[in-house]
Amino acid sequence: MIQGILNQVQLTWRLMFDQRIPAWQKAIVIVPIIYVLSPFDFIPDFVLGLGQLDDIGLVLAAMRLFESVVPEYIVQEHRSNLSSGRSQAPTSNGYHPEERERMNG
Repeated sequence: MIQGILNQVQLTWRLMFDQRIPAWQKAIVIVPIIYVLSPFDFIPDFVLGLGQLDDIGLVLAAMRLFESVVPEYIVQEHRSNLSSGRSQAPTSNGYHPEERERMNG
C-alpha cells in the first residue's frame, strides 16, 4: 500500500512537469494541496487522526483523478520510464507521434 502511494506520488510529480499536459488539468492536483495548506478544513486537524486522513484522502483522490484525465499514452510513457528507472526523456519535439498526427491533420 505504501509503495503504491509512493508510485502514485512519483507518477504525479513527473506528469506535473510534462509540458504536453495543460495547466487546467494540473490544477486538479494543485487546488487540493492549497486546501490542505489553508486554515479552512472540513474535518478539523485537532480531531486526532481523522483530520489528517481527510487531507491525505483528498490529495490521493486528486492525484488519481489527474491521472485519469491525462491522455493514456502520456501516463504509460511515464510509468514505463519509472519502472525502468529512466529519467524523464521528452519525445521528439516534445510530442508523442500520435499527438503530432492529430496536430498535423
